[in-house]
Amino acid sequence: MAKTAAVLDFKSASLHVLRAVLRTADTAELTRALDQRMLEAGAFYENEPVVLDAHGLDQAPDWRALADALRRHRLHPIGVRAPKALLASADEAGLAPLDISTGRQAEGRADAPAKAARAASAPEAPDAPAPASAERARPAAPARVSGANEPAPPAGAETPAAETLVIRHPLRSGQRIYARGGDLIVMGMVSQGAEVIADGHIHVYGPLRGKAMAGARGNPHAMILTTQLDPELLAIAGVYRVVETRLPDSLHNRPAQVELDGDTLRIRALQDAH
Repeated sequence: MAKTAAVLDFKSASLHVLRAVLRTADTAELTRALDQRMLEAGAFYENEPVVLDAHGLDQAPDWRALADALRRHRLHPIGVRAPKALLASADEAGLAPLDISTGRQAEGRADAPAKAARAASAPEAPDAPAPASAERARPAAPARVSGANEPAPPAGAETPAAETLVIRHPLRSGQRIYARGGDLIVMGMVSQGAEVIADGHIHVYGPLRGKAMAGARGNPHAMILTTQLDPELLAIAGVYRVVETRLPDSLHNRPAQVELDGDTLRIRALQDAH
């Protein structure tokens, strides 16, 4: 008798997610805060799975409305972390209970381990610690070096891992370049409104005036280096800082290095980096 080929298997798998920490049950306030955060972060969180963390709340927000708001920003809510009293309403909204402190779904569901790295807006002082507001979980991704000169597809596209990507022209507002699996080198200006993203390091040989996001898949050793620092946003491995006011004269429009120190972004003049 011929064996029947298996068409479906269940296996444990790593689940790398964002954790959106809810500080209030006011859905309108949460939605406004989400809109502002996504405006600041641009495409950084696009197409990511999200766990809604309401562990500190004693009443539930409107789960469906909140999930819909996340989807409008191209985020994918998959579950909640919440007190037992709030889980029934979340389940009615189609959100599974998740225990991300142990890495397992609640009530004996499938494995879902996640190692979190803090993602937050840092205060204006370059070396000050950043307060927690959301968490990002990603695996480290080592960069590989070779040569390339064509832009990679945006985050979320199904493409083979890339090596170092070299862009030999300035980037205008609205342009977005992603170096999947490696470093990104831009030989020219990154204008306001432009975004450069890399799984490894980012080098900008010219003014960096847009958004730069290194270590996009969770590599905490990634760096951002530029010959002229004047950014809108800086991020490494999910820890990000929105630059809303002019940087100190020692950093503004000067060669600089940005790296991650624990949960804090450190911005240093390049000559002081070592």
